[in-house]
Amino acid sequence: MPPDESSVGPEHDETRVEGLILPGGQVDPEAVRRAWADADTDDGGAHLEFRLTRDLQTRLDRYLTARVGFMSRTQIQRLIDRGAAAVNGRLARAATRLRRGDVVNVTVPPPVDKRIHPEPIPIEVLYEDEYLIVLNKAPDIIVHPAKMEQTGTLLSALAWHVEQGPGGALSKVGEEFGRPGVVHRLDRRTSGCIVFAKHDQTHWLLGQQFEQRTVDKRYLAVVQGRLDPETDVIEAPIGQHPSRLKGYRERQVVRHDHLGRQAVTIYRVRERYRVLDRPVGDQDFSLVELELKTGRTHQIRVHMEHRGFPLVGDDLYEGRPYEHGGRTIIDRQTLHAALLEFTHPMTNQRMTFTAPLRPDMAELIRILRAADRVETSEAPGARVDLDRSLADAR
Repeated sequence: MPPDESSVGPEHDETRVEGLILPGGQVDPEAVRRAWADADTDDGGAHLEFRLTRDLQTRLDRYLTARVGFMSRTQIQRLIDRGAAAVNGRLARAATRLRRGDVVNVTVPPPVDKRIHPEPIPIEVLYEDEYLIVLNKAPDIIVHPAKMEQTGTLLSALAWHVEQGPGGALSKVGEEFGRPGVVHRLDRRTSGCIVFAKHDQTHWLLGQQFEQRTVDKRYLAVVQGRLDPETDVIEAPIGQHPSRLKGYRERQVVRHDHLGRQAVTIYRVRERYRVLDRPVGDQDFSLVELELKTGRTHQIRVHMEHRGFPLVGDDLYEGRPYEHGGRTIIDRQTLHAALLEFTHPMTNQRMTFTAPLRPDMAELIRILRAADRVETSEAPGARVDLDRSLADAR
């Protein structure tokens, strides 16, 4: 794209943060990183504004890819899908056609620091060979570096782990984004099964299984309320919350406009509890097994809140901590990736892994199992062995 096809240079290009756009219309990655690091608010990046001086006849995603050189077109499309871009003051789609006089606003995240800092952080290995490693993730660690958290990540722990081993390393796929070996992710405060690739071909083949939905992922969650019916399919599109105010911009919501992406969750009630010595309206709880057919951000948490059954402890989505005997049993979302099944890319063997529950969630379930009323369910299609998960909890 020739540099004179859009407003370029300080006298024409305008941005809400000074000095972010270089002559020629390209965004300066180091300036974005500095502006973001120095900002008083954690709003996810730097705010940019472009004014088109020519009729380019191009799509929004192509235009921004040409301007934001440190992001791929796929990353730009995801950014737009999350509601981070607007044309003439209205949220836009990746395919929005740009014309002369259009004003494009976009919030750009800082470039990722590609360095992974090995750290001796304890990890629980469920399986490892020369091609991949499966962990039972703890609920207090992020998977890869994000924003100002360049250390203390699961990748830092893995980098240390492979360095101390007999040889090998994480795959180089994703290395350009600071995410080597990362095939899929779990939220910071979600625990359970997660697989990383140690070999490039393994990474690509595992990624294909996730994309083609041949991976079986089962989660356990404790939700507030008596969930009915026993089994159901939730099909509700998910997108970013329309408000950018603090406290909302981190949230996802069910939305039926062009920014909502297909999301499908199957839930199966495994147990129901009633605790009579709790306040009215806060006496019923359900232990649910959930199967993901898509992988949207916060999908389970959003779908369960949308149904009116937020996860216990999930304060972002209206869940409350569980108190018992004068102490807090759990104050994080009660979400655990209990089972992960995939085909080993190199041996073609179908492999199933079960991650024991973490102590806080295991204690909550044991307390609820001693409640005044307990109902068990034989929901068709359920796969997680609850007793084994509890017995092995650590």
